[in-house]
Amino acid sequence: MHSQKKYTPQFSFEFFPPKTAEGEKKLRVTRDELAKLNPKYFSVTFGAGGSTRQGTIDTVLEIQQAGLSAAPHLSCIGSTKENISKILNLYRENNINRIVALRGDMPSGMQETGEFRYANELVEFIRKESGDHFDIEVAAYPETHPQAHDAQSDLVNFKRKVDAGANSAITQYFYNIDAYFMFLESCEKAGIDLPVIPGIMPITNYTQLARFSDMCGAEIPRWLRKHLQGFGDDRESIKAFGEEVVTRMCEKLLAAGVPGLHFYTMNQSAPSKAIWNNLGIKTSNK
Repeated sequence: MHSQKKYTPQFSFEFFPPKTAEGEKKLRVTRDELAKLNPKYFSVTFGAGGSTRQGTIDTVLEIQQAGLSAAPHLSCIGSTKENISKILNLYRENNINRIVALRGDMPSGMQETGEFRYANELVEFIRKESGDHFDIEVAAYPETHPQAHDAQSDLVNFKRKVDAGANSAITQYFYNIDAYFMFLESCEKAGIDLPVIPGIMPITNYTQLARFSDMCGAEIPRWLRKHLQGFGDDRESIKAFGEEVVTRMCEKLLAAGVPGLHFYTMNQSAPSKAIWNNLGIKTSNK
């Protein structure tokens, strides 16, 4: 198998900044529901080209002010050193000490990335500006980044981010557990040594999942696709089956000693909570 270090697993949940007042209300309810599980932190995404920059900042500060721990995403695309510097100062002043540093997605029609082209440059800049103040998390792609030429060059890119000063990594979601373990073995051979936390995407809506997966290069294995397609519009069956599949996968990951699980919540509490309860996770004390 693979000789992975044993970790005390840490759990986290990811939100996206709501776009409406209604969405904001819903997110508060979701957040308070999931806060009962005492996760290590809540991360908040950053839209394509920094399109939700202010929304991200507002959501993060609100989580932090509620006495919870927030980890904002920061992306290179459309960012300048000056505005990243300002954001870092704001986060430091508000006792935020964890950042998820990403290259980010290019919004359609945008040609220029901004002053940072790759996530490793952003990681390096955060370290230069803030020393060790922030725990920096970066993205990892067990099934390789959709724009990477091949798995080997993707690993080289990943190593650059680690060498630039990342503390840990969160993976793109996957349903093929072997891809994750193979990725860890490749990391070990390349001398990359940091916690790589599996990103977990609950399955609640097949059409949406298929669309996402095509965009971000996550594979839905054929057997899983066929099962989900077979349920047609039967949302309840899709949810129940999805919950079982993802729970089993998480059980295997935890049994193998992964450093934690990072749930992509889509701003809903029920799907992640159901998996959490199935796993019998004791509410971890930070």
